[in-house]
Amino acid sequence: MPQNQNGELLILSVRQGGMMESQSGIQMNAPKIFGRLESDGCDAKTAFVVIHPTSNFMAHYLFDPLKRRGRALLGLNTRYMANDSMLLMERAIQDLGAGIRHLRERGYEKIILLGNSGGGALAAMYQEQAEKLTLTTTPDGRPIDLTPEDFPPVDGIALLCAHPGRAHTLTDWVDPAITDEHDILSVDLDLDMYNTANGPPYDAAWLEHYRAAQLARNERLTDWVLARLEEVDGTAASDQAFIVHRTMADPRFLDLSLDPNDRDTGTIWGDPKAINYAANNIGRFTTLRSFLSQWSMRLSRADGPKCLANTSVPVLNVNYTADKCVFPSQLKMWSDAAESRCTDYALEKVGHYPHEMPEKIEEVCDLLVDWADGL
Repeated sequence: MPQNQNGELLILSVRQGGMMESQSGIQMNAPKIFGRLESDGCDAKTAFVVIHPTSNFMAHYLFDPLKRRGRALLGLNTRYMANDSMLLMERAIQDLGAGIRHLRERGYEKIILLGNSGGGALAAMYQEQAEKLTLTTTPDGRPIDLTPEDFPPVDGIALLCAHPGRAHTLTDWVDPAITDEHDILSVDLDLDMYNTANGPPYDAAWLEHYRAAQLARNERLTDWVLARLEEVDGTAASDQAFIVHRTMADPRFLDLSLDPNDRDTGTIWGDPKAINYAANNIGRFTTLRSFLSQWSMRLSRADGPKCLANTSVPVLNVNYTADKCVFPSQLKMWSDAAESRCTDYALEKVGHYPHEMPEKIEEVCDLLVDWADGL
């Protein structure tokens, strides 16, 4: 594979996926995933792997500082990089396995999965299945070709500002005030967090009602998806794309007294109300089968803390204390799941993206190396 100052480009073959998973016939017939491996001058026995279900981590901020510490890093992408509309978490963990297997074949004896942000649930789900493969279908009941050989186990999981999973995040962020799933402007003012009559600050009783309504919306969407699948299954359609409007409405974005940390108001993308009504955000474009796998609280298997509880490896859980989208109660879910296997660490005053704080990136890299070396 080609090598230059930016490392080695990995092109790995993976299993074929579903119909029209890609619009490229080349990718559909011989699917590949891509990664960047920085290993020159690094420890030949230990490798870190950073991955996300959809984000491109081939330019992750950890590459250069880990290389300076003599540690190899693989930034790996799944087949769903930059497009989660048909994402199946069951297929994404299989893609991750292709990267882990490649590193084992190259002689790496210690492999540490870095679950950054949405990569946390992916890492935990992967290791759960690596230790005991239980999945034979996707949540819609379709068989999927997973084998034990697809999942070489890793030796540790480091969670970096990791949220508990895509279904958890969608449910925490989805706007329960929408009254018509087909009308982005429909609103129940009594449930609208952007109606100043409701806050901030938000009353505890109102907030309890609000959270219940968010879960209820996720459940209604799940019910609709299941019913619609019954209608289309076996027809020429077999699946269906749809839109989920308004998915940026977590009261914690505006009320800093809720799940307090060092954050400012707002979101990692800017004004939450504008993004709530924007044409693109999490969960916006999806298919029926993909929704069940990644966004459904009832049926998604990618519940990070639940998966982590079914693993046995050491865990490092790093809290970026000024994060605007991953909050202390969510980090506690990870620590509680791993119990005595978990080492907790606070990266003080750091937001979700620490690019403008190089000293903090150095700090977390020192932490990762010291922790991994001690395993």
